[in-house]
Amino acid sequence: CFAAFWSRGSCWCLLLPSRAARGWSGAFSEADGARPTGEPRATRIGSGCSCFPLPTCGPNSPCAQREKEQQEAIEHIDEVQNEIDRLNEQASEEILKVEQKYNKLRQPFFQKRSELIAKIPNFWVTTFVNHPQVSALLGEEDEEALHYLTRVEVTEFEDIKSGYRIDFYFDENPYFENKVLSKEFHLNESGDPSSKSTEIKWKSGKDLTKRSSQTQNKASRKRQHEEPESFFTWFTDHSDAGADELGEVIKDDIWPNPLQYYLVPDMDDEEGEGEEDDDDDEEEEGLEDIDEEGDEDEGEEDEDDDEGEEGEEEEKCVS
Repeated sequence: CFAAFWSRGSCWCLLLPSRAARGWSGAFSEADGARPTGEPRATRIGSGCSCFPLPTCGPNSPCAQREKEQQEAIEHIDEVQNEIDRLNEQASEEILKVEQKYNKLRQPFFQKRSELIAKIPNFWVTTFVNHPQVSALLGEEDEEALHYLTRVEVTEFEDIKSGYRIDFYFDENPYFENKVLSKEFHLNESGDPSSKSTEIKWKSGKDLTKRSSQTQNKASRKRQHEEPESFFTWFTDHSDAGADELGEVIKDDIWPNPLQYYLVPDMDDEEGEGEEDDDDDEEEEGLEDIDEEGDEDEGEEDEDDDEGEEGEEEEKCVS
């Protein structure tokens, strides 16, 4: 008998199978019921057995007092936590008010910055190419199309919690008819995210989203790694607006300070400069070696001249 316990006025004994038995589940069965081999079973041994009931807490016992104190502590913790949650909600509301205030104050500076950026050719395509996350989404033809991108604007709605919009302004280009491409992100009343965007009016044979898909299907049999989808598929993808990383990157990382990515040096240029520096170092080392060899040769010639002069002097003395 592994253990005895009281249940429904009777003493029960828990019988365990042999340690070698397989399939023991660790749970005991109903009384007097035949169980499969390998499972423990509970056997009734009568009301007159030597079985001690489990200790219980009486209404005035110490353990009953401890349980009461613990329950009261839990209730007080819950009350305090409710106050903390209330303050957190209040803080969020205050933060949103401050954000709304400063968003309005920043608008004139955003406008001035856009006017200055317009004076720099290819500013935005360079910024996107230099950004590690955005560049991973760009194919060669995407970059060509983005050379016609002249302005980017991010607008947060009056109620910041309700969402934002990103506008892309393009010059006349050979890819699509649109002058502006936009994508909006919204939170509905239930808090579920959604998005909508401008329909891209592609010119004949210039739909980069279809071309990217066809290229991937053909190349998938030849390569393990597929080319990235076209950047412009982002405008048609509304499957998971709440996890739209590109929108968040543009709004929270690029838009606040695009200049930091525009000024990032081209990695290819850095590698090229590094190789040139290595070549220069090797050339300098080669020149130093040549100079040292030349000095050694000159030293040997000087020694030969000295030996020749000494030989002539000895001949004169002998004569």
